Amino acid sequence: MARFHPLPVAAVDRLTDDSVALTLTVPPELREEYRHAPGQHLALRRRIDGTEIRRTYSICSPAPDPAGEGPESLRVGVRLVEGGAFSAYALKEINIGDELDVMTPAGRFTLEPAPGLYAAVVGGSGITPVLSIVATLLAREPSARFCLIRSDRTAASTMFLEEVADLKDRYPERLQLVTVLSREEQQAGLPSGRLDRERLTGLLPALLPVERVAGWFLCGPYGLVQGAERALRELGVDRARMHQEIFHVDAGSAPAASASAPAHSTVTARLDGRGGTWPVREGESLLETVLRNRPDAPYACKGGVCGTCRAFLVAGEVRMDRNFALETEETEAGYVLACQSHPLTERVELDFDR
Repeated sequence: MARFHPLPVAAVDRLTDDSVALTLTVPPELREEYRHAPGQHLALRRRIDGTEIRRTYSICSPAPDPAGEGPESLRVGVRLVEGGAFSAYALKEINIGDELDVMTPAGRFTLEPAPGLYAAVVGGSGITPVLSIVATLLAREPSARFCLIRSDRTAASTMFLEEVADLKDRYPERLQLVTVLSREEQQAGLPSGRLDRERLTGLLPALLPVERVAGWFLCGPYGLVQGAERALRELGVDRARMHQEIFHVDAGSAPAASASAPAHSTVTARLDGRGGTWPVREGESLLETVLRNRPDAPYACKGGVCGTCRAFLVAGEVRMDRNFALETEETEAGYVLACQSHPLTERVELDFDR
């Protein structure tokens, strides 16, 4: 089960005018708990005026060697979001020596290093998990290659510019780097402009053999990821070879599903080996019901994006308002996002332990 621990801040590095990287020290006794796969994320927690808020940030540092110890430190990138309660705090108030409540790693936007050709289309802060994926893959698997296509507004707004350049210098023959700026012309490289479906459909086959890519990693704003997925489908890429992680989903990005709920419903939930049954209040998500009775239930964003609240639907039927976290094979196997699920039957049973 995911758990929070206080971790001290070892470094605060300014990346751009509106983003920082936070390095967190992991004490020896917690290193196994914070062992992570490349691409996973952390939920950070703080209280403001008695209200708990959680925000999810991807780990950008390489994953530890499976044969070695867990990580001595973890690094995450934080970009300022307009009105963001945590991102403003991170950029303006967090200092070296402060302690942050940090959940153990979670997420399935990952790559187990293996031989082959891999590729990513990322936008903005979407570089964060992919930076960990690329660095881990190229270090562990000498025969692997990676094509990184990244889109940013301007060079000055590009997160982890130096870190990606260092990787390119270290692996010049195995890392192909393509940079597109939407609001600034480059002296060399591709013309400026957004990476939409139409542009990607023409660009990708010119950059690499699309049909030979073992895994595509799409990460960033909803529009970019949606456009990249549609372009890859047009190019004949199997959905199973595409992996997505969405950042910055607007409220209107996807309409909520509509279906009638029963007048009275109960949810039975198994969590960390213990179960319970509780009535669902009108309008509540199943996660909200469980949290009223089990505050240790896992969650981070509550927006259907991070996947931290994933649970197996043992019995009953639910309606998910939004889903930007679960792959098709996960939903077909019976998994749901508890934060977006509402009961369609009088009895629903969830298992958070599967």
